[in-house]
Amino acid sequence: MKKLMNQPEHFVKETMEGIIAAYGDKVRLLNGDYRILLSNYETRPGKVGIVTAGGSGHLPVFLGYVGQGLLDGCTVGNVFASPSASKMADMIRACDRGNGVLVLFGNYGGDRMNFELACETVDMEDDIRTEMVLVKDDVASAPACEKDRRRGVAGMVYAFKVAGAAAENGKTLEEVAAAARHALENIRTMGVALSSCTVPQVGEPTFSIAEDEIEIGMGIHGEPGLEVRKMMTADQVAETLVQKITEDMPLESGDEVSVMVNGLGATPLEEHLIVYRRVHALLTQMGVSIFMPHIGEYATSMEMAGLSLTIMKLDGELKGLLSQTARSPFYTNYNK
Repeated sequence: MKKLMNQPEHFVKETMEGIIAAYGDKVRLLNGDYRILLSNYETRPGKVGIVTAGGSGHLPVFLGYVGQGLLDGCTVGNVFASPSASKMADMIRACDRGNGVLVLFGNYGGDRMNFELACETVDMEDDIRTEMVLVKDDVASAPACEKDRRRGVAGMVYAFKVAGAAAENGKTLEEVAAAARHALENIRTMGVALSSCTVPQVGEPTFSIAEDEIEIGMGIHGEPGLEVRKMMTADQVAETLVQKITEDMPLESGDEVSVMVNGLGATPLEEHLIVYRRVHALLTQMGVSIFMPHIGEYATSMEMAGLSLTIMKLDGELKGLLSQTARSPFYTNYNK
């Protein structure tokens, strides 16, 4: 293992200390707790709170989307491990402004179990209302007939953006949750992996893949994908991902979408753009237009090589919420 770190057991703490050192005017820790990050951006009184949680090792997800028009708080566990229910409850309390908190996170067992307990705790102890919305956008992780088993991956960034905008617009807790669910009904993601990553406290690769192979549908923690193939060209990767996504969420001529080509941590931006070039051509040939493409690293997996493709089908509501200004240390949108 070769990483720029100190002691593996200090990896998360020192990452958080680095975030505060760099962006302490924009975000803060809750009472010095390095597991809980809160927004310092100004917001209107009574706004519905939005929070998330998950394992470390995925920057900018989850921590990078704490800001204005996005998330109000995030708590993280160790690398690829859920934070505790007590930390989640503390975060929910800190983000409640009297009108409830949307709990928006990826569909993973530990996160789901701990958030359910946290929501029950703040309801009983603090009378805080919560709504829970799970991100399930990874088409490779389960067939459409079992979509409730699907994992949450890079599509959660679009969900954060849409829900955050709805909350900024003064929507109620139920309306903010409905906006997030509406977005997620129209979001699909699929990824490919070229290499593994190494969790600092483990010290060895999460999985192995041959130099001349690529895994289609690999999860962001190294969960098995659909199949292993011989290495493909960028165009072939783009064609495979677009095909898999549009089989699950058909697109028609005249549709409008937003597209995210997301790097998993060790893939150069040039390669993202080469893949996007082909995705753009394929969608254009279908008569589908693209609004606000997102190209870069939005949800990584340590130093895993590979990328994912997310497509969000837009309507007037989603397009408006997506285009609203948002600001965080890792995501800024001045589309207006």
